[in-house]
This record gives sequence, structure tokens and C-alpha cells, in this order.
Amino acid sequence: MPDDASNARPDLDAPIAPLVPTVVDGAQGVVDASLPIAELHSANGRHSKGHGGGIALAIGAVGVVFGDIGTSPLYAFQETIAHHGSADRAFVMGVLSLIFWALFLVVVAKYQLLIMRATNRGEGGLFALLSLLPRGLQRRADYRLAFFGAMAIMGSALLFGDGVITPSISVLSAMEGLTVFDESLQGWVAPLTTVVLVFLFAVQRFGTGHIGRIFGPVMLLWFGVLGFLGLRAIVSDPSVLAAVNPLYAIELIAANPSGTFLLLGSIVLVVTGAEALYADIGHFGIGPIRLGWFTIVWPCLILNYFGQGAWAIANPPDPALLSQYKPFYGLVPAGWVIPMVVLATFATIVASQAMISGVFSMARQAIRLNYLPRLAVVHTSSFTEGQIYIPFLNWTMMIGCLMTVFLFRSSAALADAYGIAVTAVMGITSLLFAEVALKTWKWKPPVVWIVVGSFLAIDLAFLSSNLLKVFHGGWYALAIAAAGSIVMVTWNQGTLAVGRQIAAQGETIHEFLARLWSEVVPRVPGTAVFLTPTTQAPFALVNFVKHAHVLHEQVILLSIAPSEQPFVADRERVTVRWMPDGFWSVSAHVGFMEQPDAPGILRLARERGLPFDTEETTYFARKMQLVPGGPARMAGWRKGIFIFLHANAADVTSAFNLPSDRTVEFGFQLKL
Repeated sequence: MPDDASNARPDLDAPIAPLVPTVVDGAQGVVDASLPIAELHSANGRHSKGHGGGIALAIGAVGVVFGDIGTSPLYAFQETIAHHGSADRAFVMGVLSLIFWALFLVVVAKYQLLIMRATNRGEGGLFALLSLLPRGLQRRADYRLAFFGAMAIMGSALLFGDGVITPSISVLSAMEGLTVFDESLQGWVAPLTTVVLVFLFAVQRFGTGHIGRIFGPVMLLWFGVLGFLGLRAIVSDPSVLAAVNPLYAIELIAANPSGTFLLLGSIVLVVTGAEALYADIGHFGIGPIRLGWFTIVWPCLILNYFGQGAWAIANPPDPALLSQYKPFYGLVPAGWVIPMVVLATFATIVASQAMISGVFSMARQAIRLNYLPRLAVVHTSSFTEGQIYIPFLNWTMMIGCLMTVFLFRSSAALADAYGIAVTAVMGITSLLFAEVALKTWKWKPPVVWIVVGSFLAIDLAFLSSNLLKVFHGGWYALAIAAAGSIVMVTWNQGTLAVGRQIAAQGETIHEFLARLWSEVVPRVPGTAVFLTPTTQAPFALVNFVKHAHVLHEQVILLSIAPSEQPFVADRERVTVRWMPDGFWSVSAHVGFMEQPDAPGILRLARERGLPFDTEETTYFARKMQLVPGGPARMAGWRKGIFIFLHANAADVTSAFNLPSDRTVEFGFQLKL
């Protein structure tokens, strides 16, 4: 086998081995037979901008990416008032100043201008950020990378929790507008929320691009209404605009430091969805996201928050009726409450889309990087690489959302669980970005400490404030994140344990060839393709010769290894090497945002001298059954989790787009 194939093997002694998954006789991969790799990606492997240009994509981004942060006005300002219990002018002006500078520092300065620079060929998210870190050969570098790999796992698990909580709190907050119209409708809030959530996840199969085009105009209307309602209230009290002065925030902090610290747990709700901007870069691109933010989203959000502040000053709450105090709907004229509830419902459906699509992107990267088992991944666009749909994950999140609504039943109760996931992911992103800036981009350490350290201080302040809510709902987000982390770490370590056992039991390809020649095995016409990640003889190859006592005239040993880049250009994808006695070695690299396609890879190999006839080729793979009781150093309950995940992963044939009518699988049992 060629050197590049053998070098793709993981460090089997590492506790966590990010970015080094292998394909073990077809045991790894992602299901996606919709398009071959050569058709999915352009020659340079970069993100496709699609049709319609930047403006069309910006509208689509407004319809998908900004939904989460765009619906925060429904509950964020309301939570700050509920926390304080009153709405005197000094307090409201301080809160508005905190909101303005939170949006500027976190969304504009940190994410738009800094974090979104750290993309891997147009793809964002924690795993893409992790992939930018250089790989070292020293033990210290290995441990350092393992630490950041663990941080990426934790952050991704928190992002999954965010993907469950965001749709729940967004739709709940919209439906609670019904109680403004008629308090007797309170009992309908949770049932109607479940109906909307089921509809939301049912339409995911049409893809973010189609959803963005359909709901993009709805979100444009939503942001227009936000801005109009806010401006209408500001006209009655223009003095609230002075809150852009940070002195108001400073005065609020100085007057009540401990109270303001606790208040940060509510203020952070205005920036929820910022992480989705980074995770969803692959869906629309950086340019359209920035265009949509600076021209539409940010101005309308500021107008609405300041409008709510003006309304709250003029209409202070009754401390005995804080649960019914809703500044957002206070901006709405009396006769327009029901239409506004309908519009808010559509907006929250799209708001949920931001996190759902972000979770899809994160999950696909985790699959390719060996942190999750194979799942069916469906491309929903022929023009934009990042637009995907993962059915299993979609329905899992739907069940999680329905459970969340059943447990919490109100946006106020769920707000306590919301902040922890958001702020923890923001902090982890800052840590990973600092490492990329230091090690990959070679920034001066003082620059990193000052710039990234300032943002990390903000993240930690928000996180610390939210940690005080652990026993008031925050436990829920941590529980989801813990479950997700256990699954990812277990899958990663389990596959490494399986790889060690297979390596110990097998024989090298050179030993197999020597035995083949000594036994004089008859050769039959045709081509056989065997999947293998290493210099070992594939299990399927050894067993085919053992039981059939013959071998094809031509044998192709196909090794598919993931690249640290999201996309690999076709000209760099395949290496072909001739071996004695009719054997060929084909090594291919697939980006961690791509889907492996064995026939497509062999077609590329044919252009590099491999004699390959599709109609005369048979594919061979192994089908492994795992049982407990083996030597793997894992707790029994974790072995059970891994065996369950392995048994329910997608099959090898579809994982590598193998033609089902020309594929033979050899089964065997392995004790884990």
C-alpha cells in the first residue's frame, strides 16, 4: 500500500484522536448516494455560491441564519424586567446600553469580524476550527490537540442541546402572545407549540435553501415589523437613543455590581444565535451573512429593543403581575395582536431553522471525523455544498423539543436552561480561536491575549452568571451536553479499540501475496475491489480466497482516508500504485465535508492509469457484529453504547455508494 494510506491511520494510543478517522473495511463513512464526489464539488474544492448572487443568498441567510437572534426580542428584554422587578428609567437605560454593546462586541466584533475569518475552505463551526490547528509529532502537541479535541466535543454537544432548546423557547414565546389577547388561552400554548414544532421538523427534508427562499420574505417582513414597531415607540421618547453611550451601562454596574452580574444571565439572550452565524457559513457564505446582518438585522434589532425600553419606561410593570408583563407585545396596537402572534410563529419557525441547520453541519463534520457513527446525509442542493438534511438527527431533535416543552411549558422557565449552552459554546469557540491564532496564523501572543482574551472575559462573565441557574433549569442543557459528549467520546474510542484488535489479528498484504503465490490460487476473469485503510490484507479478501479458493484476475485495494480540509480537489484526490500479480493500490482523500463515493473515486483513478471496467467489477466489504466480553479498556455500559451505535449505523453499501447488485459482504463476530 502507498505511504499516504498507511500514514492515515490513527494514533491508537491517544485517548482522543480528532481528525484521524479511518475506514476499516467499510466500517466508517457517511451515507450519501445522491451525487458522486466529482459532481458535488468544483475543481478547486471551494464552496459554491449558487444561483442568484450575494443578494439572493443574503435574503436566504436572513430567512435561516438570523432567525434565532432575530426572535430574541420576544423574550430577552422581558426577562431582564422580570429579573429586576421594575422598569425605572435608570435601570432601563442601563439595560439598553448593555444590550447594544453586547450585540456590538459579541456579534459584530467577535463573530462577524474575527471568528468568521477562521473558516476551512468556507466551512465554519467548532470542528472546522479544530481542523485548522497544526498537527504535531511531539507528545506535548498530541496532548494539546487531545485537549482541544475534547473541548470541540463538549462544544458540539452543547450546540446539539442548543438545537433542542432554541426551537422550544422560540415557539413557546411566540405562542404566549395569545395570553396577551386572552388570558384564558394559556392552556392552548403548549399544545399549539407542539403542533408547530412537528410541522417545523417535517419540512426539514426540503432543505435549508428551499426553506430560506420560502421564509426569507417572511423574515424580511418580520425584521421590517420589528424596526417599525420599535421606531414607533422611540418617537414617543427619543431620549432612549442616548443609551448607546456605554456610560449608562457603566453606571448600572457601579450602582449594583452583584445585581448586574446576575442580570447578565438575561442580557445574554439577545446574542443567542451568534454561534449559528459561524456554524452556518457553509450554507450561505460569509459575504451574504454579513450583508444581511449589517443592512437589515442589526438596525431592526436595535430599533426594537430601544422601542421596548421606551414602552417599558412609559408602562412600568405591576410587581404582582410580572408573569403577564410582555414589552414586545406592548408595542403592538391592540387590534393587531393576533396577526402579530401569527407572524411571530412563522418567524420562530425560521428562527429554529438556524440552529437545526447548524446542528446538521456539526453532525456531518463529527461523522467524518469519527466522533459519530454513520448517519444518512441527504444533500438538498446541487449548487450549495453545505445544504444537507440528516433524517435521524432531525427526528431525534423533534422528540427532544417535544420533551422540552412538556417539561418546562413556558419560555420564562426555559430561559434558565437556554443561557448555559449558548455561553459555554461561545467560550469554547474563543479558546479554539486563540489556539488557531497562536499556532496556525502565528499571531503575536500579546495580540491574542489582548484581543481574544477580552472576548473570552465577556464569555466567561456571561457563563458565570448563567451557572447560577443550574438548579433552576440549567441542568437540562448540561444533561443534554453530557449525553452527547459521552456518545461522541465512546464512538471515537470504540472504533480505535476495534481497529487495534483487527490490526493484531490480521496479516500484511505482503504476507498475503506470498501465501497466495505459494498456494497457487486460480484466477478468474473480472475485477474485485476491497476496502482497506492500512497495509493489512482486508478481512473480506482473506475470507473470499479462503472460502472460494479463487481470486479475480485484477484486485484493487481501495483506501479512503479523510482529509483535514473540508473539500479535496479532484486533481489531488486519488493516488494509483501498481503492485505485482494483478494487484493495484488506490488511495483517496475525502474532505470532512464530503461523502465517500467508491465508484466515483475509481473513475478518477482510471484517468490515472487504472484499468477499470464498471460492468466487470465486484465490490467486497466486511460486515462486523460486535459482542461484549473482549479486551477493550472501556466500561461495560460504554461498550453497550458503542455496540448499540455500531449495530444501528448505516450499512456499508450505501455508506460508500457501492452498487448493491455487485457488492458482497463477509460477516464476522468480534468481542469488544
